Amino acid sequence: MTDGHEDVRTGEDPTKAVLSESGLNSKHLCDYVVNVATGCRHGCKFCYVPSTPNIRTRPDMLKEEADVDNGQKEWGNYVLYRDGLGERLDEHLDRKRSWNPTKRGQGVVGVSFSTDCYMDGRAGKITRNVVDALTSHEKYTRVLTRNPILALQDLDVFQDGGEHVTIGSSIPCMDADQVGAIEPSTPAPELRLKGLKEFNEHGVQTFVSMSPTYPTQDKTDLREQLERVAECDPAVVFHEPINPRGGNFEMTVEAARDAGETELAEELDTLRSRDQWVEYATNHLRWVQEIGRELDLPIHLWPDKQLIKHVDEETAAWLQSWRERQSPEEFAGRNVPQEPAPATPVGVE
Repeated sequence: MTDGHEDVRTGEDPTKAVLSESGLNSKHLCDYVVNVATGCRHGCKFCYVPSTPNIRTRPDMLKEEADVDNGQKEWGNYVLYRDGLGERLDEHLDRKRSWNPTKRGQGVVGVSFSTDCYMDGRAGKITRNVVDALTSHEKYTRVLTRNPILALQDLDVFQDGGEHVTIGSSIPCMDADQVGAIEPSTPAPELRLKGLKEFNEHGVQTFVSMSPTYPTQDKTDLREQLERVAECDPAVVFHEPINPRGGNFEMTVEAARDAGETELAEELDTLRSRDQWVEYATNHLRWVQEIGRELDLPIHLWPDKQLIKHVDEETAAWLQSWRERQSPEEFAGRNVPQEPAPATPVGVE
């Protein structure tokens, strides 16, 4: 059915599984994930989720439950909620006897990394019960949302979760027009910072994901952004440049152009050149590390493994060290690691 809000078609996800192992330990984020819905209202054009098996391999379910013909092209126009998930998860954790933390993931559970768990009130209600179930069972829980303002309605659950929960938001850029062009229906960057700052002021651990930063941002822009990010005193700032591969990148360029953000569209378009992408990506990674040091911010870079194949030997070693380094949070029993030494200006092979 259509819920009357921006013509988003909604239904219920019949999936039985409540907790899944995750490959996001490669980014030092988590070992498990719980997703409160399939689909997402935000419809971010660069989002990788529509190309994952969770969407690609379930066309019949998407068609039956929400009349979806193309899961990727219609991303942002359908949501299948998992009502009652928190209660089922609580029962599952009561029975579960094994827990398999990895060195990188530390046994953390991510909520929700294939949708936004606070995209609206219905998703938020499910999330509240999920976070309560996980933290009540003393499972370390990482919550990611672009709407931390709405998440504040559940501040009591996050406070009760204590050391077992952290909440973060993706803030790729502080230019609201550019962000709005490729992240339709999402709260402005200022609101995301405001929400995280309030969580921090109430004693809840926070993190920021500067992902993905845009090629329109120069070093001064990144400095100003990191100065603003520092206001919410995050336990870690993750960072990665945009990835120009896949059909979602084409949609990103088109969305920027359609929204009248011509400069953004043109700069994104240049990244189709491998050399241009390598230069932009390595510059952003290097600048964020450098500025983070100056501001005493806990930075954790996410370099693309394909990037490492196309830079000089010294830069490749630097990037690889970040892929192997543990996140610098004092969360889930992590030992804060020493930061890799920055590389000298990069060269392209």
